[in-house]
Amino acid sequence: MNVKLDIDCSPEEARRFFGLPDLAPVHAAYVARMTRMVDEGLSAADLEQAMKTWMGGFSGFADLQKAMFAAMGGQRGGEQTD
Repeated sequence: MNVKLDIDCSPEEARRFFGLPDLAPVHAAYVARMTRMVDEGLSAADLEQAMKTWMGGFSGFADLQKAMFAAMGGQRGGEQTD
């Protein structure tokens, strides 16, 4: 049996229906901060701090790639899971 349901609603209506928070003010504050940083000019230290924040616990792009490939392949910590 196949059931198909089409719902015509805006993203805002869908967000409210599922009870998700409105992050527009947070997004606006973040964009304003990033715009201010770009206008003032980024120093190497600012860029390094931003990358650390964005990358989380990954010390570099290679660590991020390893984690992503492990997640896609069903591996955790380099070991194959069943």
